[in-house]
Amino acid sequence: MAIMDTSVPDGCGPAFRLVPGSPQSPVILHVPHGSRAVPPQVRRGLLLDDAQLERELDLITDAHTATLAERAVAATRAPAPWMLVNERSRLVVDPERFPDEREEMRAVGMGAVYTRTTHRAPLRPEPPADEAALLDTYFTPYAEAMTRAVDDRLAATGRAVIVDVHSYPSRALPYELHGTDPRPPVCLGTDPFHTPAALTDLARKAFAPLGESALDTPFAGVYVPLRHFRTDPRVSALMLELRRDTYLDEPVTPHDGLDLAAAALAAFVAEATGMATEMTEGEGRG
Repeated sequence: MAIMDTSVPDGCGPAFRLVPGSPQSPVILHVPHGSRAVPPQVRRGLLLDDAQLERELDLITDAHTATLAERAVAATRAPAPWMLVNERSRLVVDPERFPDEREEMRAVGMGAVYTRTTHRAPLRPEPPADEAALLDTYFTPYAEAMTRAVDDRLAATGRAVIVDVHSYPSRALPYELHGTDPRPPVCLGTDPFHTPAALTDLARKAFAPLGESALDTPFAGVYVPLRHFRTDPRVSALMLELRRDTYLDEPVTPHDGLDLAAAALAAFVAEATGMATEMTEGEGRG
């Protein structure tokens, strides 16, 4: 698969980038929330003034997660993983939400198209007049690209391993549904269908240099394209949520922890690649 980006007529260039890795790699690093880019026509639909918008972007953006993923790709001893990087802020659309009533975050105005801020203040009119257009322009092409990327890895290697690269603030924000839950340095999001116990064990070991890890707290679950979600056991997934103070002077300034986190992610990619290869070879022998 060649490098792919999707340009839309919004003045901000590619809406996302699919960065090819090795043909032998089953791993896709997914970076959905690292951008601050809000196209002008989308900006006009937001109810915040410029200072409020900048503050909201500080709070909602998983700062420097694309850099983290890129450094991990460069450092891993495994065949280079693939990357899908969102080049629009999640204030445009959130590509990881369900686009319908299945999404629990709709209860706080944070479905696929957000209508509320992190502090539950109005972000857009409710319901947003441009919701359908935003989904058609940004959400659907992104979902289709991720689906193709997973299909491509399955065809090439027999398995796909999706690693979501996220971060979260050290202090809970009002929008969080589980803000009173523990906030460890490393949160590992899992799914009973798509996250083998062996993959979780590898993640705990790889990320141990960053501090304690815990499962599904304060955020839970994984991102898998709907075509494969809980139907295709060849697709494994894990969500990495780094507490931001492990690699940032919050909200956005990186410190030396960024390199430590990249090294840990590189180690996890190598171990996950080996695990996926062994599983595929075992199925072949079986």
